[in-house]
Amino acid sequence: MFVNRNLSILVFCGLLGSIPACKFARIQKSTDIQAKYDAALAYYEKKDFYHAGLLFEEVVPIKKGDKEGEIAQFYYAYCHYYQRQYSLSAHYFEKFYKTFKRSSFAEEAFYMRCKSLYDDASPSNLDPTNTRSAIVATQEFMNTFRTSSYQEDCERMLKSLRVRLEKKAYDQAKLYYKLSDFKACVLAFTNFQKEFPDSEFNEEIVYLRLVAQYRLAKNSTERRQEERFNDAITYYESLIDNFPSSKYLPDAENIYEDCINRLGKIRAKI
Repeated sequence: MFVNRNLSILVFCGLLGSIPACKFARIQKSTDIQAKYDAALAYYEKKDFYHAGLLFEEVVPIKKGDKEGEIAQFYYAYCHYYQRQYSLSAHYFEKFYKTFKRSSFAEEAFYMRCKSLYDDASPSNLDPTNTRSAIVATQEFMNTFRTSSYQEDCERMLKSLRVRLEKKAYDQAKLYYKLSDFKACVLAFTNFQKEFPDSEFNEEIVYLRLVAQYRLAKNSTERRQEERFNDAITYYESLIDNFPSSKYLPDAENIYEDCINRLGKIRAKI
């Protein structure tokens, strides 16, 4: 009767095409922590990071303090990384490094935290928070492990992250321009120049800052116009000083002349 019951369970699992799932369920329900640890390693070796992660999650707090607990926590972080859960993997690699600083895996864990943050920093997202976090972490790694074999890859990531950050700042400033938020636009363009003085976008940025300031001045009350047209003239001078052969000069000169004319009319009223 007992044999028939077990056979029925196997037939049922087979009909569902889920014998592996039944096996995993038995392991997960087991109170044998060593069996769970061994099974987690086996799943990990088979690159089944989902099931490995579920078992490591149960093993880590119980085996805390011994060598197997250290390995379980390290692999648990990797399970998240290989499932592209980069925010979680960054968290667990950082936790591992802080917990096991003397571990032979410590350097790799710190590097993988940087790699996770790098992969989590979407190039298309305007929010630069993740990109900045990745830059800080990568610089910290390079300063901590100066002779690491990961240094070259960290330099590559750092260069890519800075390009991403520059592009995000450029896109954000251009977004203000498209939305006709000229006051925010002028500030964003000014900050961009300070943060990225060697950017390939700077000629366009300097020109668009002039245009934005000019439009801001035109849309201002009479009380603010004189100051703002004067600022537009200052931005025009910055353009011709830094880019004397700029393709934007003809339009910039028209703006400059209109600013002079408008300032003349404003001062005539005083």
